[in-house]
Amino acid sequence: MTEWIGTQRPDFKFDELSGDKEKQLVADLVKIQHDGTVEVDIEKNAPAASELLKLHPTLKGSSPKVDDIIPESIKLIPRLNIAILVVGTRGDVQPFLAIAKKLQEFGHRVRLATHTNFRNFVKSADVDFYPLGGDSRGLAEYMTRNKGFIPSGPGEISVQRKHLKVIIESTLPACTEPDLETGMPFRAQAIIANAPAYGHTHVAEALRVPLHIFFTMPWTPTNEFPHPLARVPQNTGYWISYIIVELLIWWGIRGSINEFRRKKLNLAPIAYFSTYRGSISHLPTAYMWSPSVVPKPKDWGPLVDVVGYCFLDRGFKYQPEEAVVQWIQKGTKPIYVGFGSMPLAEPQRTTDIILEALKETGQRGIIDRGLGGLGNCIKVPENVLLIQDYPHDWLFCRCSAVIHHGGAGTTSTGLKAGCPTTIVPFFGDQFFWGETTHQKGLGPIPIPISQLNVGNLSNAINFMLQPEVGLSITIVQIDRCKTSSS
Repeated sequence: MTEWIGTQRPDFKFDELSGDKEKQLVADLVKIQHDGTVEVDIEKNAPAASELLKLHPTLKGSSPKVDDIIPESIKLIPRLNIAILVVGTRGDVQPFLAIAKKLQEFGHRVRLATHTNFRNFVKSADVDFYPLGGDSRGLAEYMTRNKGFIPSGPGEISVQRKHLKVIIESTLPACTEPDLETGMPFRAQAIIANAPAYGHTHVAEALRVPLHIFFTMPWTPTNEFPHPLARVPQNTGYWISYIIVELLIWWGIRGSINEFRRKKLNLAPIAYFSTYRGSISHLPTAYMWSPSVVPKPKDWGPLVDVVGYCFLDRGFKYQPEEAVVQWIQKGTKPIYVGFGSMPLAEPQRTTDIILEALKETGQRGIIDRGLGGLGNCIKVPENVLLIQDYPHDWLFCRCSAVIHHGGAGTTSTGLKAGCPTTIVPFFGDQFFWGETTHQKGLGPIPIPISQLNVGNLSNAINFMLQPEVGLSITIVQIDRCKTSSS
């Protein structure tokens, strides 16, 4: 299950440690923050850090070319039954719909398995749907409280395990059961999944089919930047942060995984002392962002690539309400504000902050209600328009700038439209994309939702409207086009 393909493989000396030793090293180095991220500070415990750094992986053998890794027998692919397993929000699902549509064009039968509340969204794209366990709204609320997958306190551990257990157990029927509406038989001959669909590796092992991971946030260890769920003040700790996050998640789901393997897949459980930690590092992995924004790290091997954004492109055929078109056209380009499916603890207070910041900066604004209750039961001034569920690729190119939660899909659509971007992160990779857009000069410092106020939002709007920020966006657009055409 954890074989490395080709002649290059990491020698994970960390794997030589016992489980108790692993836990002690992690306990010495790691502090779980109240926001659910993990602080990995190697200066606070020099002996433990020194030991971990000595356990850094080395690479054995030469680095093979991709053509050497892929056998000739699979370069000509027959038409396949392909299962796509996606855990997350609508923004996580959307790029996989684009992949599914493209695979259908090549003649494959594609089933996209995700949370039940996205059924209509998937079906509207003429892609077969199958329900995956877990409530995306409940999962989003958990991740908002914890800022990611890792529980921020003892009371959240059982919540995490409950969410992930039902997801794990649903991955097998998603790959093997007949269509729930037509009864047409289905058995996956290949699996595509995002990293949080944690049953993927084990189902692929049981069915003896290939698995390819696609994801919108870095999950493969590198020395160039830390894991998005970790805070690492020293760059010497970047690689270690990935192993620590892997371990913390693995310790929480190990019991569910072994029960799933034993009872559902007829596979041997993973031994307590096994070197497997739920890692995807041994799997073919494609990261869905522009290499112009985050280039592929030099220490990622040939099994890992940065393939660019995957856009569903619904905007070209979208027919908006005439009143919305007229409102947009009667004045200067508005600023978009929306947080998608993110839950808001205080939706009215957040709406008031947005309205006041737009007033202070003299800007028109479009507020997308989303699922968090933004703009509900509020009479807005003439310079503000309330909308619900408009395609971002149609809307963003009609805006001067965008303010959103920082999901990978929303971020990429904003950059594609040439919009300076303010990210108000709630959890997970949203912090990573907020910091990345700021470092690239494409927007201001991200404002965590818990810190949002009229002052910092007004400053962010003024920052985005500077000419040099628009120039940075243009450069990224040109560079991205060059990359995608090469």
